[in-house]
Amino acid sequence: MELDTIHTVAGETKLLDIEIRHSIESDVEGIWRLYSQPSCYRETLQQPFPSLQLWQKRLIELPDNVYSLVAIRAGEVVGQIGMEVFTNPRRKHVANIGMAVHEDFRAIGIASALLSAMVSHAQNWLAVRRIELEVYTDNHLAISLYKKHGFVIEGEMREYAFRDGEYIDAFLMANVKD
Repeated sequence: MELDTIHTVAGETKLLDIEIRHSIESDVEGIWRLYSQPSCYRETLQQPFPSLQLWQKRLIELPDNVYSLVAIRAGEVVGQIGMEVFTNPRRKHVANIGMAVHEDFRAIGIASALLSAMVSHAQNWLAVRRIELEVYTDNHLAISLYKKHGFVIEGEMREYAFRDGEYIDAFLMANVKD
């Protein structure tokens, strides 16, 4: 999916050539660089200083129930979203997602485009009715994005993760297709 125009939060129009597509083997190094940014491991469950080998192992041979989309600009990975569809027969209608956008390309619509593409794929092609995610309670920009895409806060998980020497709470959010 090519995006010619991306609207910012302020309503300003930015012209960017962004391609949203399934990740391929040659994207691994770009995804590794993306998740190596301090803000990415601060706002996700990723560990600081991830190895390239770890990301190669994660992404080259994805299980059939795991999907990965990337946002590409000028041949470089500027965003990624991953989704795991649960395989338990009683939860096959449920998926969990996680995502990151390059620090230099935030708040211009890339996260929104990635999220829209993955939600559409899940609901319209995989029969997923419920998409879940966890987000730190202090990540206000992400919470706002998720709400804009129909996700609602279903609960708060206290001391969900350890980050920068302290425990941090997270919200459980979900988008349930009617």
